[in-house]
Amino acid sequence: MPPAEGTVRDLIDAALRDSDPDGPLRWHVISVLRQRGDLESFIEARRLCAAETVPERLLGVDIMGMLRPFADRTLPVLRFLAASEDDAMVLYSVLIAFGHLGDPRSLPSVIDLAGHDDARVRYGAAYALHHVLGDPPDPAGLDALRMLAGDSDADVAGWASLGVTLRSAR
Repeated sequence: MPPAEGTVRDLIDAALRDSDPDGPLRWHVISVLRQRGDLESFIEARRLCAAETVPERLLGVDIMGMLRPFADRTLPVLRFLAASEDDAMVLYSVLIAFGHLGDPRSLPSVIDLAGHDDARVRYGAAYALHHVLGDPPDPAGLDALRMLAGDSDADVAGWASLGVTLRSAR
């Protein structure tokens, strides 16, 4: 049975034992921490974002993307990672986190990553752009979304095309 209680550190240790980034135990823990939504969960996630290992940084980013009450504190950490991270999966997760938070202040970071060499990162950008364009939508963000709609990777192009369509329907 996945942990539902315990210290934040116990929960994080349990999540780190799940080596699958999409694993059920890992995402159960992230869900529990999202429901807690407390300062301790944020602090621990921020600590993970500065860790040396990719699995720890990945977990930290995924937790931060679910902690909307801490968006003002989370965005600078995620924007720093967007500018400094080398691992494509961490960058992908940063972009998904931006999308979950839906804050237009992340738009410059998303636009910067929209032209990344790795299709996973561009896919994350296509997902995030629709959510962070602002209202009215930022023209540079819309241009980036349209550019991704013509991407050579079918998944990236498909997700970006959906974002363009949804924005046009508003």
